[in-house]
Amino acid sequence: MNRTLRLTLPWLTIALVALAAATLRYGVIEPATVAHLCGADGGPRWCAWRQWAVLGFLGYGYGYAALTAAFIALVARHPLAAWLATALGVAALVLYCFEAGAFALLVGALRLLRAQVDSLHPGEQHQQRGGDVQPQP
Repeated sequence: MNRTLRLTLPWLTIALVALAAATLRYGVIEPATVAHLCGADGGPRWCAWRQWAVLGFLGYGYGYAALTAAFIALVARHPLAAWLATALGVAALVLYCFEAGAFALLVGALRLLRAQVDSLHPGEQHQQRGGDVQPQP
């Protein structure tokens, strides 16, 4: 996989997660017509999935999932954990869990950026460049 694709693919998939969460919120959860359709007896089968999605933010489940992923990203320092924290953070942010979503998005994005920088320059974090000794001010 080339370098540009390797660096942009995680961010593109996070944008897709944000798009899916926004579609869920504005296309399935919020419209009054969908709520009336699912509130009536004998609604479509997918109304059970809508009910679970609504219960997910009423019980703050998306926020707890995002906070858990952020904690794992802080401890594990793995790019996949950072991506998961970012993706769950953006989904929680869109799906009504603002505080936890914003925190997980921030932690995950910073960890993901750090992992990408470290993968570009492995082993250079603690070395002086060029072997030159820097004079003291």
